[in-house]
Amino acid sequence: QVQLVESGGGLVQAGGSLRLSCAASGSIFRIVAMGWYRQAPGKQRDLVATITPGGRTNYADSVKGRFTISRDNVKNTVNLQMSSLKPEDTAVYYCYLGAGWSTTDYWGQGTQVTVSS
Repeated sequence: QVQLVESGGGLVQAGGSLRLSCAASGSIFRIVAMGWYRQAPGKQRDLVATITPGGRTNYADSVKGRFTISRDNVKNTVNLQMSSLKPEDTAVYYCYLGAGWSTTDYWGQGTQVTVSS
C-alpha cells in the first residue's frame, strides 16, 4: 500500500509564497513521476508540475516562472515552492505519484491553498 502525506498549505496574500511538501511511503516500485495537481471549486483537477526520477520537469503554463518543483529520490519526497502567488492559484493541491510497470496513479488527501487579494 502506498501513502502520500502532504503538508504546507494555508492562507497567504497575493504576491506571497508557500512551500508544499509530500512524503511517499509504503510498497513503492518503479517511480515514473511525482508531482502536484490542483482542483479549484467547480473545476477539474489539473496538472501543476511533475518531476521524474531523472529530474525532468513539466509545468503548467500558468505557473511557469513562479513555481519550482524538486524531489529527493532517496527519501521519496517532492516539494513545490510557490512564489508570486495569485488569487487564481487558490485550490486544493494534491500530491501525485505514478509508479509501477503499468503506471498506477496514487494521490494524497489534498491540502488547501488560499490566496487572498
